[in-house]
Amino acid sequence: MPPFDLVYTDGMMSTERVIEHIRQAFAGTPHPGDAFLQGSVEGEEPFQVIAPFKGVTHWQDVDPAVLDANSSALSFFAEGGLRFFLPAYLIADLRDQLNTADPIFHLTNGFHDTSVELKIRARVFQRRLGKSTFMNPRRYGAMTSQDYARYRLSIFTREEARAIVAYLKERRESDSGIRQEEIDSALNSYWRDRAEHAPSGHDLTQSLQEEAAFLKEAGIDPEAKNSTPE
Repeated sequence: MPPFDLVYTDGMMSTERVIEHIRQAFAGTPHPGDAFLQGSVEGEEPFQVIAPFKGVTHWQDVDPAVLDANSSALSFFAEGGLRFFLPAYLIADLRDQLNTADPIFHLTNGFHDTSVELKIRARVFQRRLGKSTFMNPRRYGAMTSQDYARYRLSIFTREEARAIVAYLKERRESDSGIRQEEIDSALNSYWRDRAEHAPSGHDLTQSLQEEAAFLKEAGIDPEAKNSTPE
């Protein structure tokens, strides 16, 4: 059987094979540490939905019921938390164990444009939604939804992105609704390229090793707040 990194674009996999692909791709993804699980600190909800994930150092151990009960964690995870726990959501979704949590949205939002007409009194407003909409100009300036999506999803290695491609392709084939267009847009404008050109897991490991060697030779303790070379 060819390795997953050679077949991720070659037709469809069975659901169980996609699950195994995800398991292998994220097997070595490091836990970021509890202090780096939560991203947003605005309001009480981020703290509440991230709390059940603290102390969990193996994403395979999270019960699907916990994932579903804390569906908004996918929005409130810091980047390290999202990268670490996403495979648990993907596998639970492939097994139809999620009723509320929607990993597809978090992997495709920001790559597709649409608009709706809303009539208020005598005036009709054309409301644009999707990749070209501004996040919040007062707070983020000219950042669009697509800019943000590309930034937030850039955490995944080449191997992890290939597993995500396999997941999205499987979900596309099992969905006959509008999500096919959303998935296609995300695949074509981001995920396929990410799966080809993102840094590999080996690249990250090598970078960490080189940094550790430099700090050792320089006499710098990375755990010390005010370290200086000897």
